[in-house]
Amino acid sequence: MLSRDLSIGDKILKLLFEPKYKYKGMPVSVLGLPAIFSCKKQSINNALCRLNKNGYISKENNYILLSSNGRKYIENKKIRLVVFNSPFQEKSPKNLLVMFDIPEVKKAEREWLRFHLREFSYEMIQKSVWVGPSPLPKDFLDYIKSIKLEECIKTFKLAKPYNTQT
Repeated sequence: MLSRDLSIGDKILKLLFEPKYKYKGMPVSVLGLPAIFSCKKQSINNALCRLNKNGYISKENNYILLSSNGRKYIENKKIRLVVFNSPFQEKSPKNLLVMFDIPEVKKAEREWLRFHLREFSYEMIQKSVWVGPSPLPKDFLDYIKSIKLEECIKTFKLAKPYNTQT
């Protein structure tokens, strides 16, 4: 559609909402609204259709609502954002064995746990058996409980440190 074909109202809306300026490197409109998506309208419509088909959103009275499945999906994704810093030094003695059996439906949590065990200088013996320094940080263990993984994870204190040089 050419600019001359727009109504006065459309021209005003275009002026107000199209990104014309930059603020801290991000394109913004006259109103200061960020241009989050630089996608074609059809791409956005396709994405919304896919989200609706998967049951993550619903459309009611010209509104898009997040469904309970959508909320669960977002909650599962948020787990990947929680990051803990390692309190351990690289050469700390590896005297704690961590074993876990996390169900397939909690794959994201399993990958999150493996990531943090690596961050804590743990070494993988098998995919679900790791050895590293102890004790695991209290805030990390509290978070494990809050995401309901404590029943899936077992820890065993070793009598002597594990020798990783074989």
